[in-house]
Amino acid sequence: MTQYLERKNKILEVISDKHYKPLKQKELAFLLQVQPEDREEFREILAELVKEGKVLLTKRGKYQSLPEVTKVGNFIGHQKGFGFVSVEGEGEDYFIPEDAVSGAMHNDKVLIRVTNAPAGRRKEAQVIRIMEHGNDTVVGYYQKNKSFGFVIPDNQRISDDIFISKKNSMGAVTGHKVVVKLTSFGTKEKKPEGKIIEILGHVNDPGTDILSIIKAFELPIEFSEKVMQYLERIPDHVSEEEMENRLDIRNWQTVTIDGEDAKDLDDAITLTKGENGYQLGVHIADVTNYVKEYSVLDKEALKRGTSVYLVDRVIPMLPHKLSNGICSLNAGEDRLALSCIMDIDWNGKLTGHRIAETVIHVDRRMSYNQVDTILRADAVKKGGFYDGIDYGKDKTLTLSDISLCLNDGTVIKGEEILKKYEDYIDFFWQMKKLSDILRKRRMERGSIDFDFPEAKIKLTEEGEPVEIGPCDRNPAHKIIEDFMLMANETVAEDYFWQEIPFEFRTHKAPDQEKVDKLNVIMEGFGYYFKTSGENIHPKEFQKLLNRLEGTPEEGFISRMTLRTMQQARYTTECTGHFGLATRYYCHFTSPIRRYPDLQIHRIIKENLNGKLNSKRLEHYAGILPSVVQSNSRKERLAQEAEREVEKLKKVQYMSSRIGKEYDGIISGVTAYGLYVELSNTIEGMVRIGGMLDDFYIYEEKSMSLVGKDYGKIYRMGQTVRIRVVHTDKLLRTIDFELVEEDDVNGLTYDEKEMIDRYTNR
Repeated sequence: MTQYLERKNKILEVISDKHYKPLKQKELAFLLQVQPEDREEFREILAELVKEGKVLLTKRGKYQSLPEVTKVGNFIGHQKGFGFVSVEGEGEDYFIPEDAVSGAMHNDKVLIRVTNAPAGRRKEAQVIRIMEHGNDTVVGYYQKNKSFGFVIPDNQRISDDIFISKKNSMGAVTGHKVVVKLTSFGTKEKKPEGKIIEILGHVNDPGTDILSIIKAFELPIEFSEKVMQYLERIPDHVSEEEMENRLDIRNWQTVTIDGEDAKDLDDAITLTKGENGYQLGVHIADVTNYVKEYSVLDKEALKRGTSVYLVDRVIPMLPHKLSNGICSLNAGEDRLALSCIMDIDWNGKLTGHRIAETVIHVDRRMSYNQVDTILRADAVKKGGFYDGIDYGKDKTLTLSDISLCLNDGTVIKGEEILKKYEDYIDFFWQMKKLSDILRKRRMERGSIDFDFPEAKIKLTEEGEPVEIGPCDRNPAHKIIEDFMLMANETVAEDYFWQEIPFEFRTHKAPDQEKVDKLNVIMEGFGYYFKTSGENIHPKEFQKLLNRLEGTPEEGFISRMTLRTMQQARYTTECTGHFGLATRYYCHFTSPIRRYPDLQIHRIIKENLNGKLNSKRLEHYAGILPSVVQSNSRKERLAQEAEREVEKLKKVQYMSSRIGKEYDGIISGVTAYGLYVELSNTIEGMVRIGGMLDDFYIYEEKSMSLVGKDYGKIYRMGQTVRIRVVHTDKLLRTIDFELVEEDDVNGLTYDEKEMIDRYTNR
């Protein structure tokens, strides 16, 4: 693999030389003196360089370097016909006017020529070639005419409808949601054409909405017959032979703590207290014992990259026989694990660790709610301190007020809770204490804690949303989060210093331009944070979030801060994680649902067993660059699909609440309206028009809309009352209007001075 990369770099170097003249493949092979036995590889390298956009293949079949004004990127379409092109390594996208799109569709890989870069404005470019189409299939709404039909794409970034001839319609009728195979991508003058390959159901049929999103993102639902046949070789129970040569810790007190509905339990915890501190064991399901490299199951897992968690279902990375069976750390069962056993002193500092293949036996399957209830009940009984409440002073809650629903549906109360879990109460308290120590240490170094509530959506059997609100997070969630972070950091640092090819989780510092914009917004509210030139420490963000705690503007400034951050990704280089303020980080703790974790488990196990010879090291050095790219891409795809389903259900929920009024917080201000977020996490927009007709000034610095009349100022973080006026299920948007009030609350500046400043302009 190393030799292949050297040859590839050499060919690129020759083609990029300023004295090089464009040559055909045979001419270039002669120039480079490529031997007959290497010609196939030579052709592969050239094709790869063209596909990557590093070399241009002309219409005459000659290979040439790209001019400076020519770039390769990903086309991002817009429903109005124009678009943008994102070029890797460049912060700002290129604007593509409608007349310069040249038939490109959303997600196409395109070659562009930079045409304009006016001062203070977005750079412009023209598409000069479509190098690779990003859409083989499109999901949309079928509309039938007499002798033909059209499919209106669900993805609004695809601006053209798709023509469907009668013979290619599969008998679809108006209202069907369909999957279309594109047969022609269209031109400036002609619409794209296609044939229907699947009818998903009528737009009003239960489940069709989410299925349409699944198909649009090309998420694989079923496992192939080959995968299912491979599963037949996998046992249902751990054998004595598999346990050999492993550290046997089945006699250690071990629990899993997960959500009530979780079925794929891939992490378990042990904890003991000694003279010098704690011994924390984070034990992770040994998935690689069953998913062998290059097996059909491994290839399928790599292709999926991650499990996808939608509102009404989970699309797993691995089949249920593994994820809910032999790989799940179910209570009462012997299981194979890869364990990170850490010695941690009283201040939360790691003093030693061991990574080992183990055999474990989970004693109890606990939920976050159960652990939280047990600790709260014990604190109430003893008059102790828990979750910010001193129960020695606060007598509003009594032991008889506390109840707990068990896994079988039985409800127990007060003393019965403490009696049932008496052997675990001290165990859970030690977990809580260590978690607090670890979190405090992490905060001291500057780790940023974005603790936003996620939406919890409850559906009927027909898929109708009946309840939406923020998910509850309690101290038990934080316990597991802190322990997993500690294990991930420990493993990453270990393998960084061993200089073994590895997959890290990295997060770059935010772009300076975005930080400057955030600073401008915050100055309007009396906040600022320090930057030194182009350097900023995560601790400054943490200080800002701490100052915001409990203020009306906390939510929206926290979200603006989050938007300033770059996206975390998987890399082969350990460049650190800005958000966690750590030099070393990886994903080790979820191999059932994430391929990156499975990948590094494989490397770790080979290393533990002395099998990482030079050949295997070269193997991993060769495959990891493409693996990390695939993992990052699949993660983003899953996140987008999850967001789209959530947006859809929120729109459906508000569609039955037209005319209802709610209190909300202004979460965004633009020149064309206000975004308002409700307490149930739903966000909608108050558009310019109607009540906002009077607003004619958009104050970018303080993110405010200012009108002629005193009192008509709206800014981010302000509480407003809104009425739901419209929803669009296709665009997945919600429109609000403001409900008139006598006064405007929550302002932190002199509104009269601000209005006078603009009315005197």
